[in-house]
Amino acid sequence: MTARIYADHAATTPTRPEAIEAMNAYLQAGAYNPSSRHAEGRRAKAALDGARERVAALLGAKPREIVFTGGGSESDNLAIRGAARAARARGRHVLSAATEHHAVLHALDMLRDDGFDVEIMAVDRDGRLDPERFVRALRPDTILASVMLANNELGTLQPVRELAAAARARGIVFHSDAVQAPGRVALDVRALGVDLLSLSAHKFYGPHGVGVLYVREGTALMGLIAGGGQEFGLRAGTENVAGIVGLAAALELATAEQALETARLAALRDRFEETLRERIPGLQVNAAGAPRLPNLSSISIPGADSEALTIRLDLEGVAVSTGSACASGAAEQSHVLRAVGVPAGLATLRFSFGRSTGRQEVDALLDMLPGVVSAVRVDTHSLGTKQRGPATSRSEEPT
Repeated sequence: MTARIYADHAATTPTRPEAIEAMNAYLQAGAYNPSSRHAEGRRAKAALDGARERVAALLGAKPREIVFTGGGSESDNLAIRGAARAARARGRHVLSAATEHHAVLHALDMLRDDGFDVEIMAVDRDGRLDPERFVRALRPDTILASVMLANNELGTLQPVRELAAAARARGIVFHSDAVQAPGRVALDVRALGVDLLSLSAHKFYGPHGVGVLYVREGTALMGLIAGGGQEFGLRAGTENVAGIVGLAAALELATAEQALETARLAALRDRFEETLRERIPGLQVNAAGAPRLPNLSSISIPGADSEALTIRLDLEGVAVSTGSACASGAAEQSHVLRAVGVPAGLATLRFSFGRSTGRQEVDALLDMLPGVVSAVRVDTHSLGTKQRGPATSRSEEPT
């Protein structure tokens, strides 16, 4: 194979040229501090304010409601830990779901260590949280709920609008990790009804190391990083002006292209899954019964090994994840797959398509995968490891 196929866009997306061009105007001329009062500082401040206004308009928010961070994980932590700490006097109960990203789950672990009562709700076999069960779980002392908009391993879309409405009707702050959504799902914070929403630029062809936290006006939040008064006192530290400008450019393009790209990717994904079911005996598509992201396909295959499949595909020129990108290096099934009841003996791969994926790439994958699976099944059987122990699906990637 002469050209590699990148099928791991849920882990990260390559920074698009338009975002790089937008950033270069501030990198090449020098990176100035937007808090400075001289001409160079004022220029940086104007760029920062302009980017904030553009992001706000794209999300249906006010500029004052947009806080720039160092990425999705920081946005999740600021939302969850900051909101819980701000509301601590009113209660200690915090609600979330079993399939959340580790940035959310680990932030909740920290709240638990601080004396909060954290409740993690089960999901169905497609990874969906039942709104009625969610409402029944809300208590007089519930202060915060966090449910992701789109799952990074399965692609499952949660009924966030319904969940957020139920929470806010009871005065409960609602946060959603929407990191996987831009360019794939229409985003309007008013329509969703959320109080807090997290984004990360590198998931929609922007630069790494920069993210957004939408904070609805009037939502109480305590900052996590002490220092100056940047980002309305919620996120101390000199802003990454070039990165923020790149984020705004990438988000504008992702939003403009969303309708056409969603239809294109959904057609490719559906053809990919239907053909694989025909060609690979025993293959199952995870979360196939739920509304899903248009570009993501989680497949499980009996009699094989996740890591062996990933390595062999990499040697064949294909970049793909075992459930999600490796964070811990531990050879164990991911918490998301366990939560939806995928048997540990099944190899699971996550294919996530993007702007570089076309009919030619999908055809190449469809031609290649049956042979790769057969070869790995033979190797697994010859080693006497078929269906033994947990699958080697990895834990979640950094947001």
